[in-house]
Amino acid sequence: MIPAPFLEIAVLTWGLILLMVDAFAGKTDRRGVAIAGILGLLVVLAASFFLTPPTPAAASGFWSFYTADPLAIFFKRFALVTTILVLVMAIDYAPAIRMGVPAANPHAGLGEFFTLPIFTCVGLMWMASAIDFVMIFVSLELVTMSFYVLVSFTRRNPATLEAGVKYLILSALSTGFLVYGITWIFGVTGETNLTQIGTVLATQEIDKIPLLFGIALVLVALGFKIAAVPFQIWVPDVYQGAPTPVTAFLSVGSKAAGFVVLLRVLTPFLMLPQVGRLLVGVAALTLIYGNFAALPQSNLKRLLAYSSIAHAGYLLIGVVTFSGAAVAYYLVAYLLMTLLCFAVLVVVGNSGGSDQIEDFAGLAKRSPFLAFAMLIGMISLAGVPFTAGFLGKFFIFDAAIRQHQTMLVVIGVITVGCGFYYYLKVVRAMYWLTPPADSQPVPLSALSRLTMTLLIAAIFVLGVYPQPILNALDQPAARATISMFR
Repeated sequence: MIPAPFLEIAVLTWGLILLMVDAFAGKTDRRGVAIAGILGLLVVLAASFFLTPPTPAAASGFWSFYTADPLAIFFKRFALVTTILVLVMAIDYAPAIRMGVPAANPHAGLGEFFTLPIFTCVGLMWMASAIDFVMIFVSLELVTMSFYVLVSFTRRNPATLEAGVKYLILSALSTGFLVYGITWIFGVTGETNLTQIGTVLATQEIDKIPLLFGIALVLVALGFKIAAVPFQIWVPDVYQGAPTPVTAFLSVGSKAAGFVVLLRVLTPFLMLPQVGRLLVGVAALTLIYGNFAALPQSNLKRLLAYSSIAHAGYLLIGVVTFSGAAVAYYLVAYLLMTLLCFAVLVVVGNSGGSDQIEDFAGLAKRSPFLAFAMLIGMISLAGVPFTAGFLGKFFIFDAAIRQHQTMLVVIGVITVGCGFYYYLKVVRAMYWLTPPADSQPVPLSALSRLTMTLLIAAIFVLGVYPQPILNALDQPAARATISMFR
């Protein structure tokens, strides 16, 4: 059996090895670095099924900041799968990186572009296990600093440079809110460990006003990370300007880590009704803004950016109702359908297209497989039955109904209808519009075709048989963990 911290150590060590290999590789093809990264992450993913069972006693001493409960293990695997899929997309995106970095070495910069997601994965995995504010801050900064570089990687592109600057400034601002909020909470409770904070709140009389101020500041910082309204202002420009695989990583990996941290942070503060009312308001605003702002979009990356905000609203419904299982399933569904759409976007972009929806005109005639893949991704995002997206929304709304959150259910159902309009705009372009006269068939590598096929199959399988995901969070050892989110 393998200790849980081995997973992060193994990923970090493999990332450092690949970075050193890249430094001395000369002019060899750097796509081998990406393939090696994918194989290494697959080995770590397989090892995650042979971990030492967590003890029921709380960790103490040095490891008091770390937990290996089923929720943490689930999101570690989530981070690994996300990073593997992003590396597959990065291989297809490599020609764009080469064109953006003119140098004597045609592979300059590619090695860093392939290894940085591995270091980001380490931060995401630590965030899944962090139960202390100090560790949450450190792991969050590891993720954020990696994204600083990735977002502005093609720095000779003005749009990319603008995206990087915006992401840097607003992320630094959110970090300030986080640290200031942690300071207030520590000042009131004398603890940074979430378990100990819960004990203090349950056993001692404390002043609620500074505590509420502190948790409000922390929620502002996490609101930036998950793209919740009114902290979403960075999302459209950063998503549009960043390299497409990085946009996909931001949309899925960063959001998932933000939500698991949000669930952990809220656990000690469940006794404060003001926190619940604040989350209800944020969820409602996020649903309304994300869906209605996506309606007029003509750029697919911006459309998916506003879609990401909208899906943050649906996930916040699960947080409001403290349904950890519903949030986890929705995030898995969001992973599958979003990365499928971005994978198609990368391939179409490499064939001479851009991010505009009009560039997908007649894609069904140029590449029936890519059009079908995008169709499945879009209808799952919209919530068509028998897809993972539909079942994810069903679980979220079911949890809201059980908790009598009628207003959120009504807003959620109305905004789902908006989603059908803007998602099906892309389907209309692919199947009903005439392709340009000079259009050519879109080439597709065997690895990308296999990845898209697996994503499509997973969307349909989990859309009718969600038990693999639910069982991962409903084993006897997991029930105690999940019950606190219900």
